[in-house]
Amino acid sequence: MPSHFNSSLSFSSLRTPVLVLGLLSALVLAGCGSTSRRVSYEPEEFDSTTTHTRNYAATEGRTCEAARRALLSQGYMVTAANADLVTGRKSFQPAAEVHVEVEFRVVCAREGGKGGRQSTVAFATALQDRYGIKKVNNSASVGVGAFGSLSLPFAGSDDAMVKVASETLTDERFYDRFFTLMDRFLEGGGADAPPDMPAEAPSTPSAPPAPAISFPVAPSPNRG
Repeated sequence: MPSHFNSSLSFSSLRTPVLVLGLLSALVLAGCGSTSRRVSYEPEEFDSTTTHTRNYAATEGRTCEAARRALLSQGYMVTAANADLVTGRKSFQPAAEVHVEVEFRVVCAREGGKGGRQSTVAFATALQDRYGIKKVNNSASVGVGAFGSLSLPFAGSDDAMVKVASETLTDERFYDRFFTLMDRFLEGGGADAPPDMPAEAPSTPSAPPAPAISFPVAPSPNRG
């Protein structure tokens, strides 16, 4: 009887530390998992106003024209362009089964310049869409009338591009390169609109020619 009591006591005393260690391990793993989730999630802090914006001493039309030329020079297909908005799209193929599209958008807004000088702020945003190939299996059967209910199964697959991710690009170096290229077009004068040609003065109708003056000729005497 005492030996049985001692064995039960020793078993319970060993089980308690094991349970405590298991509980501590579970808490540590849960803490690590929650920490990794917090690190991977990046909330919007609204702490930077220079990544997507740049000020130019130019009008809205000249600024957006420089943005249009900058996008065209890099192979973007411009989908819209006016005095205060420019949008463009470009496709990439980083892998055999991966397709990426970048849509660039520039908004030009007027700002009050000092001393009556013209000033415009350009807002640039690039949205990246990623597509992947999704295989869809199809099956069909062909019935042969001469053999009764005999059917031959045929299997095939179709490939379709589906959007798998969409993200706004936030790399400051990406936008710095774009704004630097806009500076080159503005400083070089390439974004200037062609000067208006002066209107031609209406031509005055020419005066009608003066009537011809005829002088009478005296008849010569008849010498016959």
